[in-house]
Amino acid sequence: MSITETNATKSNRIERFEDLIAWQKARMLTKRIYKITKEGEFSRDFGLRDQIRRAAVSIMSNLAEGFERGGRSEFHQFLVIAKGSCAELKSQLYVALDAEYIDQNVFEEVRSLAAEASRLIGGLRAAVSRQKPVK
Repeated sequence: MSITETNATKSNRIERFEDLIAWQKARMLTKRIYKITKEGEFSRDFGLRDQIRRAAVSIMSNLAEGFERGGRSEFHQFLVIAKGSCAELKSQLYVALDAEYIDQNVFEEVRSLAAEASRLIGGLRAAVSRQKPVK
């Protein structure tokens, strides 16, 4: 089973975007972002709160939308966007840390989740690039 599969069918073919480990990690990351951004001063910084939430949701959404588009090149492009959203989110975490909305432990935990999602997306992107065109 590849890094992009969990509940795939017996043929190891991924049928749903929910089967992508990258999407599952992005979902965990988004859940954690929503939790930390509804607490304390972070919840009152509407600009940063909303932007980091949008970045997290963008990761999940681009994985799902790209998968559902059905075309290899389109999926690849959406993976590029999702990976970019991971970088955006990681950058915003530094802002949250510097503004003291989160402590170093939360920063490291969430940055690690974002880095893991980014690695998975990168691996998926490489796998999609290696696929032969459908004839």
